[in-house]
Amino acid sequence: MTRSIVIAAVQANPTVGAIAANEALARRRFSEARAAGADLAVFPELFINGYPPEDLALKPAFWRAGREAVERLALVTDEDFAALVGVIWPAEAPGRRPRNGLAFLAGGKVQGVAFKCDLPNYGVFDEKRVFEPGEGPRVFTWKGVRLGVPICEDIWTSGVCADLAADGAEILVVPNGSPYRRTADQERTEIVRARVAETGLPMVYLNEVGGQDELVFDGASFALDGRGREVMRLPMFEEATGVMRWTEGPEGWTANEAPIAGWMEGPGEIYHAMVLGLRDYVNKSGFPGVLLGLSGGVDSAITAVVAADALGPDRVRCFMLPSRYTSRESLEDAEDCARRLGVRLDEVPIAPAIDAFAAMLTPLFENRPPDLTEENIQARIRGLSLMALSNKLGSMLLTTGNKSEMAVGYATLYGDMCGGFNVLKDLYKTEVYEVCRWRNAHDPFGVARDPIPDRILTKPPSAELRPDQKDQDSLPEYADLDAILHGLVEEEASLDEIVARGFPREMVERVQRLLYSSEYKRRQAAPGVKIGLKAFGRDRRYPIVNGFRDQVYGE
Repeated sequence: MTRSIVIAAVQANPTVGAIAANEALARRRFSEARAAGADLAVFPELFINGYPPEDLALKPAFWRAGREAVERLALVTDEDFAALVGVIWPAEAPGRRPRNGLAFLAGGKVQGVAFKCDLPNYGVFDEKRVFEPGEGPRVFTWKGVRLGVPICEDIWTSGVCADLAADGAEILVVPNGSPYRRTADQERTEIVRARVAETGLPMVYLNEVGGQDELVFDGASFALDGRGREVMRLPMFEEATGVMRWTEGPEGWTANEAPIAGWMEGPGEIYHAMVLGLRDYVNKSGFPGVLLGLSGGVDSAITAVVAADALGPDRVRCFMLPSRYTSRESLEDAEDCARRLGVRLDEVPIAPAIDAFAAMLTPLFENRPPDLTEENIQARIRGLSLMALSNKLGSMLLTTGNKSEMAVGYATLYGDMCGGFNVLKDLYKTEVYEVCRWRNAHDPFGVARDPIPDRILTKPPSAELRPDQKDQDSLPEYADLDAILHGLVEEEASLDEIVARGFPREMVERVQRLLYSSEYKRRQAAPGVKIGLKAFGRDRRYPIVNGFRDQVYGE
C-alpha cells in the first residue's frame, strides 16, 4: 500500500505575549487545516508565546500559560488530526531556564515535546540568555510516517539533521522564526538545499509572518522533496496555509497539490516589509492611527505613503509646520502629496513659538551669533508640537529620519527624532529614493497611484532650517556617503579598504568620526523596521563612550 500524509504548513501571524489570542488563532487554523483534509498542521517557532519573547521567557508565569494553552489545544486533536505547535516549555527544576519547544499534539493530548538544540546568539538573537538547549532532536511518528523536527537554527549546521536521518526520520519539518532581511530568502533556500542534499530527506520550511517591534517576519515558507525539487512556496508578507499531500514512491517522498506562490525582490520586497512592520506595530500596540510632519521632502513623503498603505488614508493625519525658511515649493509639494494620498493635512506655523523662545533665551545667549542652536530650536518646536498633537489626538507620531542621517547624527534629539516608530530607520538615503520610485510605479494596496510628486524626488534634499540650506552643504553626496557607511557599518571594513575603493581619505575619516560620535543619539532613537544585514540597535551595539578610531595608513 502506498503511504501518504497530508501536511498543512500554517504561515500565521502571532503576537508576542498574547497567549490567549495566539491560542484562538491556532484553533481557527486547526479548523481550516482539518477542513482542507490535513492529517497534520504545523505552526511556526514559539507560536503560542510569540517570537522573539526576549526576557518574557524568564517569567515562570509565562511558561505556565503557554503550556496550559497547548494542553487545551491538544484536546482539539484526535486519532485523525494532529499538530506541531511551538511553545516555551517550563524549566525542569528551580534555577533552570526554560526551553524552546515544539509540542506534538495528537489523540487529545501532548504526546511529546522536541527542543531546539542550537541556540543562536548573534545579530538580533540572544537565545542563550533565556533558554537551555535541547539534549538531542526528536522524531515523531504520525500516520505511520516518521517526522524529524529540527527547530530553526538547528538546520544551519549539519549535525541535527544528520542525527534525525540516522534516527530514521523520513520527512524533516522545521518551524522557524526567521526575520526578514534583503538576502534572507536566498540564504534560507541554500541552507535547506544543503540539508536535503546531505540527508536525502525532503524538508518543509515553515516561517512566521508579521511584525514584532523592529523585526518583520516575511513568511516565504517553502518545501523541497528529497531530490531538491521545490514542491511548495507560500507568499511573502501575508498569512497563508500550504496543504501538501506527501506520497512515498520509487524516488522517495514527494508532494503534490501544493501552492507555488511568486516571491518579490528588490525595492518592492523592501516596501512590503516596511508596510507590514508599521501595520503590525500600530495595530498590535492598539493605536487608532498615526500622524507625522509632512515637510515636502522625500523622507516624510514616503513615510506618509507607507502609513496610508499600511493603515488606510483615514487613519493617517499629516501636519505641515512651516517656518520663515520653508519654501513655497515645500508647501506645495506637501499639499500635493497629501491630496494624492487622500490624507488630511493641517498647517501649524511655528513662527510664534520661535519668537517666544528667542524672547526667553536671547538675553542668556550673551550676544553669541546665531548657529546650530537656533536651527535645533526650530526642529524641537516641531517635535514638541507633533508630540502634543499625538497626546491630544491619541495617534502615534511617526519619525522620518533615514539610516544615512542617523548614522552621521544629521538629526535633532527631541526634535525631528521625536516619535514612536520609524519605517525608514534601516534605509540609506539612496535606498529611500529607490523605494519611492518603485512605489510611484506600483500601487500594491490600491491606495494611490503615483503618490509622490516628481519635484520631491528631483529637488536637492534640505532641512530648511536656514536660508538656502542643502544637505550637501555639510555632508558628502549621498551616493558617496552611503557607500562609505555601508563599508563601515554592514561590512566592518577598515578605513584603508574603503579608501582603496576610491574615496578621499579625509572624507572617510570624517564619516567615521561622525558615525562613532553619534551613537548617543541612536540609543535614543525610535524603533524601526530592520531591512538590511546590520540595523542600528539590536544588530549593531557600539559603546556610546568610544575612544577607538581606525586610521588610514596610505601614502
